[in-house]
Amino acid sequence: MFARLAALAVLTLPALVAAQSCNTGAIQCCNTVQWATDPQASAILGLIDVVIDDLDVLVGINCSPISVIGVGGGTSCDSHPVCCENNSFGSLISIGCVPVVV
Repeated sequence: MFARLAALAVLTLPALVAAQSCNTGAIQCCNTVQWATDPQASAILGLIDVVIDDLDVLVGINCSPISVIGVGGGTSCDSHPVCCENNSFGSLISIGCVPVVV
């Protein structure tokens, strides 16, 4: 019985670890996800003096990194889990986001 449990853990763990990250870094949990052309996102981008060449991109607002529930004591995301290309503006805004299932 223990051997089966150990085998299951070995096979399941890589899938859980893979779900914690994306090609662009850690999965982010954002309170709001909007197109860069939406008034709220556009206003925030203007306030921090960020110009986006491609306005057909999703922007995450008020984001924080998350991990899979139960792995490493991570938290859950009750809002919008996303992978974003540019998380270099602190937790205020993330640019180039793609929704993910956690």
